[in-house]
This record gives sequence, C-alpha cells and structure tokens, in this order.
Amino acid sequence: MLFSHDHRHAGPRSQRIYALFEIVYTLVDFGAAFLFLVGSVMFLYDDWTHFGTWLFIIGSVLFCAKPTIRLLRELKLAAIGDTEDLARRLGR
Repeated sequence: MLFSHDHRHAGPRSQRIYALFEIVYTLVDFGAAFLFLVGSVMFLYDDWTHFGTWLFIIGSVLFCAKPTIRLLRELKLAAIGDTEDLARRLGR
C-alpha cells in the first residue's frame, strides 16, 4: 500500500531511500519558505516588486514539487518491496 508507514522500516535499503527522500523534501520545503519570505520583503519596495514576484513563482514551483517527491518516494519503496504482497493489496 502506498504511503504506508511500514515502508520506512522494511529494511536497510528502504530506510536509506526513505531518509534520502525526507532530506530532499525538507530542503525543498525550506527553499520554498525562504523564497516566499524574501519575496515578501521585496514587496515592501517598489523597485524590487518584479524580482519578488519571480521569487514567489519559484517558491510556488517548489511547493508543487513536494507532493511529487512524496509520490516518487512511495513508488520507489513499493518497487523494492514484496511485489506479491503489493499485487495482493491491489487486488490482482
């Protein structure tokens, strides 16, 4: 089952994959938050509004990447897991 908390404890390889994806997810989260913060400050100054808008757009792209990172992690963990068990859970 996708998004099962059991995947992160399935074995050493699963734990490494889970940890790597969590680090990437957290870095993307911090990057998006930082860009929104800096963009917000730039909106206080007319000369920086255009650049601040671009920071908001880039931050939004990073926020959109977060669910993609989670889905990729789950698909990777499912791919290395017990395929018979996965197929049974999917009703095949």
